[in-house]
Formats: sequence, structure tokens, C-alpha cells
Amino acid sequence: MKNILKLLTFSILFLVTICSLNAQPGPPAPPDDNPVPITGIEYLIAAGAAFGAKKLYDKKKK
Repeated sequence: MKNILKLLTFSILFLVTICSLNAQPGPPAPPDDNPVPITGIEYLIAAGAAFGAKKLYDKKKK
């Protein structure tokens, strides 16, 4: 009987500990290194605008 009582007490304390550890918040998110991200599409738009401007300049120059 004494062993069962010890096992039951240990099991209850173990479950309470596991549940309380599981309820803790996770680590904070790392700060964003680049606050204004420039993805590949912006580079493509800028390259297209520069290419179009050069074509217009060359056409006007002829």
C-alpha cells in the first residue's frame, strides 16, 4: 500500500510539473535584420525600367 501511495504521489507531481512546463511561453522571436525587405521582384522592376529608359534614350539619340 505504501509503494502504491508513493507511486501515485510521484505520478501526480510529475504530471503537474509537465503540464506547467508545457504552459510556458516560447523564446522571443529574433529581430528582423532587414526592416524594408527588397525581394527579387523589385530588382526586376528596376532593371526593366533602366532597360526601357536606355532603349528610349538610344531611340531618341538616332
